[in-house]
Amino acid sequence: MKVGMIGLSEGNGHPFSFSAIINGYDAEAFSQAGWPVIFDYLEKQDKAEIGLEGVEVSHVWTQDPAISDHLSRSCFIPNIARNPEDMIGDVDAVIIARDDYENHLTMALPFLQAGLNVFVDKPLAIDPEELAVLVPYLKKGQLLSGSGFRFAQELDELRSQPDTLGPLVLVEATVVNGLEKYGIHMLEALAGLGFGVPKSVSRISDHRDMFLFTMPDDTPLLLSCLGSVGKTFHLGFYGKYGNLQIDLHNNFAAFRRLLMNFFETVTSGAFSYAPEETLALMKAIKTARDCRPYETAPISW
Repeated sequence: MKVGMIGLSEGNGHPFSFSAIINGYDAEAFSQAGWPVIFDYLEKQDKAEIGLEGVEVSHVWTQDPAISDHLSRSCFIPNIARNPEDMIGDVDAVIIARDDYENHLTMALPFLQAGLNVFVDKPLAIDPEELAVLVPYLKKGQLLSGSGFRFAQELDELRSQPDTLGPLVLVEATVVNGLEKYGIHMLEALAGLGFGVPKSVSRISDHRDMFLFTMPDDTPLLLSCLGSVGKTFHLGFYGKYGNLQIDLHNNFAAFRRLLMNFFETVTSGAFSYAPEETLALMKAIKTARDCRPYETAPISW
């Protein structure tokens, strides 16, 4: 499977991490690419886990030719496109590995209209009119979007034994940066555990992104997006029989599983999670973003 990789948005190294996971990487070139955290966790992996059989990132485009060149050399990508659409006809699928969701529709649409399978980094889109255009492609499995934390390795035990803590009294989610690009990580992680999509939200701070969501089973979810702090991806589960604190730090495993899920969807056409859930999560993010302090708003689609 030939894959086109499209990037880059500020502060988001996914084009480099995704390409390295799929193709492998040249350590010397990658070490100079400006993504030391990514390089560090790649170097710590079992080399047998690097590279995905039957898949190759064959083309790359970023808005900066110098970055495209460095990405090409770092991850063994043989072709640098002058324009994103130049890949059409030469690739089987495209990954839009940038989280500037305001541009996702514009970037994805030419490939979708050409019949290619497309993965778009989270969040897919928040504007209802943009989402309306993307819905048909989502529903037929041609378009996929989501966070790697939906598949986080650290959640495997809880995923396999969901009743360990008994009935939950509270779930806490604490994350770095803001709601749209990082809060969605936590909602995706919980959706991957079977929590579904919140049915209402209250903004509980007038100067920070802090929200109280109500999940479908009435479990309260306290989501705190802390802004510019040290790396924080934390989930706390408080149940009748005990509590569990989990930090999501294994980006490599989460990204690898996310990519494998996309490629399996391309080849099999089977959904691992419903497109309606992706749409509803975008609605939850938009509702929370638009919610005024101490206001409660329903989330409906």
